[in-house]
Amino acid sequence: MDKYSFLNAAHTAYFADLYDQYLKNPDSVEPSWRAFFQGYDFGSENYGLDGEIIEGVSTQIPEQLQKEFQVLKLIDGYRSRGHLFTKTNPVRARRKYAPTLEVENFGLSKNDLQTIFSAGEVLGLGSATLQAIIDHLEKVYCESIGVEYMYIRKPEEIQWIQQKLNVNDNHPQFSPDQKKTILRKLNEAVSFENFLHTKYVGQKRFSLEGGEALIPALDALIEHASGYDVKEFVMGMAHRGRLSTLTNIFGKSAKDIFSEFDGKDYEQEVFDGDVKYHLGWTSDRVTDTGKRINLNIAPNPSHLETVGAVVEGIVRAKQDDKYPDNPSQVLPIIVHGDAAIAGQGLVYELVQMAQLDGYKTNGTIHIVVNNQIGFTTNYLDARSSTYCTDVGKVTLSPVLHVNADDVEAVVHATLFALHFRMKFKRDVFIDMLGYRKYGHNEGDEPKFTQPLLYKAIAKHKNPRDIYAERLLAEGVITNDFVAEIEKEYKDRLEEKLEDSRKVKKTEITPFMQNEWINFTSAQEGKMMETVDTTYPKEGLEKITKIISNLPEDKKFIRKIQRLIESRQTMFDEDRLDWAMAEHLAYGSILLEGNDVRMSGQDVERGTFSHRHAVVKVEDSEEEIILHNKLSDKQGKFYIYNSLLSEYGVVGFDYGYAMASPETLTIWEAQFGDFSNGAQIMLDQYISAAEDKWKLQNGLVMLLPHGYEGQGAEHSSARMERYLQLCAKDNMFVADCTTPANIFHLLRRQVKADYRKPLIVFTPKSLLRHPKVVSTVDEFVHGSFQMLIDDANAKAEKVNTLVFVTGKFYYDLLEEQENLGRDDVALVRIEQLFPLPAKDMRAILGKYKNAEDIVWAQEEPRNMGAYGHMLMNFDETKQFRVASRRPYGAPAAGSSVRSKKRHKEVIDYVFDKAKNNQR
Repeated sequence: MDKYSFLNAAHTAYFADLYDQYLKNPDSVEPSWRAFFQGYDFGSENYGLDGEIIEGVSTQIPEQLQKEFQVLKLIDGYRSRGHLFTKTNPVRARRKYAPTLEVENFGLSKNDLQTIFSAGEVLGLGSATLQAIIDHLEKVYCESIGVEYMYIRKPEEIQWIQQKLNVNDNHPQFSPDQKKTILRKLNEAVSFENFLHTKYVGQKRFSLEGGEALIPALDALIEHASGYDVKEFVMGMAHRGRLSTLTNIFGKSAKDIFSEFDGKDYEQEVFDGDVKYHLGWTSDRVTDTGKRINLNIAPNPSHLETVGAVVEGIVRAKQDDKYPDNPSQVLPIIVHGDAAIAGQGLVYELVQMAQLDGYKTNGTIHIVVNNQIGFTTNYLDARSSTYCTDVGKVTLSPVLHVNADDVEAVVHATLFALHFRMKFKRDVFIDMLGYRKYGHNEGDEPKFTQPLLYKAIAKHKNPRDIYAERLLAEGVITNDFVAEIEKEYKDRLEEKLEDSRKVKKTEITPFMQNEWINFTSAQEGKMMETVDTTYPKEGLEKITKIISNLPEDKKFIRKIQRLIESRQTMFDEDRLDWAMAEHLAYGSILLEGNDVRMSGQDVERGTFSHRHAVVKVEDSEEEIILHNKLSDKQGKFYIYNSLLSEYGVVGFDYGYAMASPETLTIWEAQFGDFSNGAQIMLDQYISAAEDKWKLQNGLVMLLPHGYEGQGAEHSSARMERYLQLCAKDNMFVADCTTPANIFHLLRRQVKADYRKPLIVFTPKSLLRHPKVVSTVDEFVHGSFQMLIDDANAKAEKVNTLVFVTGKFYYDLLEEQENLGRDDVALVRIEQLFPLPAKDMRAILGKYKNAEDIVWAQEEPRNMGAYGHMLMNFDETKQFRVASRRPYGAPAAGSSVRSKKRHKEVIDYVFDKAKNNQR
């Protein structure tokens, strides 16, 4: 074996540095090294660390130098694997790992412990005995904090981490006053949970007991972040410990929490609310240094980790809007559970988004409140990875594992994470290993499934008492200090409890109310009112001219050049297609000073190659965004191709829209079917957030939908699912058929003084359909039409009245023209929710001679809008239904079968005698 084979990259770097030092000043290195370097010609081209030796030079490496390299290997062993041998588990023994870090495993022995080695230089110790080196390594890597970082590929990050760890042997050096502050915050965490446990016996609160160190850690994080000029925090966390965090960190009055525990009704009539440990909060906090920091904790559902995507979107919106020159001034914190971070795929999506242009937030601090259990599932059954945080290694983020009973270590690790994030603008993970004192909730019995663990927990002291004993031994506090601060805090809670009992109803403070100060709430009546969405012709002319002309000094693919130039032709010929409707809507919104953000899979070009909002220079792939060249005073146009994610990206864009209501925020599905990958976001936020949390949101979802024979996964956006989620006034659902209508619909989303999510079923084949065009005048003077009557029908002649929505209208229109049927009227429902029932009844009155009234849809009968019509328009029960028969899959995979079924539905619309069993 080559005698240098024991060297690795870290060793050779140290070797090279030492040799460089020798060349500059031979006397500055140890005599043994000096003798070694004198015997070798390291400058020769024929010599390298591959073992090739200059002729005539001794090949024998002195034993002492051989051992120096073995010590280097030992140091690397601690750096790479020391985290496996830490004292981080407060309630049970750690798993055993092999090989251990015993010196014998590195070619050393106990006889070497008092030998002095130059390798100590690597640790900043200078020349030191092997025992001193090991003692240092044990303190740095194997006590209350274990650190994983050696997989990082940037030497400057590794060096920075090592320098940080070597300071005070990776042990905190807090002043007596700082230690008292930590103890006070720890007391608040312990006393708050104890107070609730006695006042609200058996009620669910998902206590923080066993992980109380989170509170002083967050407190220190906020205080120290102000030194980096951080202005805002946005935090997401699940239910465990949330109430304590709201009260003791975010400043929510305990009085409000007690009112929520008492189960009082809400002060707002149209509002259903949510359980207390799901609610959000916004407040301002003045730090000890007098700096004001805005704090936000986002509302979250029980679907664990969902809120993480929303948090990142909120942060990015704030960064884009307020801090474009220094985005690090908004800091996201996501608090995870150990089972959730390992088990929920959304975390992986978020990690993959962390460094992407469209989604990065300059680093997130991830804190895991590690209970070592998920409901009743042991951690050995909850993951295959060694640690729950191993997902963090995807982005080569450092991970710190820390004992939750050692509160100083937890605070120290949290501040390390802050410094790393602010320095490198990257994610960092803290795995705070503690326990869960009770079951999943306070009414659950954990001994059923973990009897041994819960026997140990029952005997275990809480972190406050452990820390108090330590400070008492250090002489930092006196015997009665804890009793005093506990009484003082609980007396305050008693006062708040008294105050809460005087209040009859619970008032829920809206999340991020400052961002929403200019908006009103809207019920269904207001949603049906016409909003002025007109835009002057000269403005549209200006937009068209700019988006039709690429820079002349750059080379573009000829087909793209022609496509861009055709925009001007369309405008001049007064035949604007769907793509132009989008472009002019975005341009007009930008010129009015609003931003536009769009993201999703392939949105820059558009899945069907219709948008081309981003154009690439042919020989450099430089990106040209013409919409950002409209005016010096315009809003910003942000458009990003997303990673192949729906759940994470929809959550992110929902969060963005939440924090920036003035922005038109759009997510587009590659095909509408794929939005089901984000179903949790649809169920928990988009459809229900206003009811649960008083949260309005203006996110637009563009979902390509239509039966063109592309099979089960490329036909239906599952409109029936969205329509089933509709109730009262929670969202808009539209299925537009004209460019003018989508233009006005998108503008309505920004011009209204309220916000509702907007679901739009968009076309595929209609993007280039010769009949799907609108005039410039329809853009200039029109408004969004919830229903479009048949302009060609003469009411007195009409015998068959057909209500239809979306692309199917054009299929029926073609057949009507082929048949020459002037006794049929095709009426389009452009807004499916809220349904324009008044207008539909007016249509029924207009076509009073129609004896045959049809609901026509291309989807199977158990899908599409038919069920929605039955529920929301009683007259539908008397309609003849023309649809595919019920199916389990949305569409046939066979193009032959698909065409046959489609034709049968069309035939049945025009001939009610045909059998409707397709």
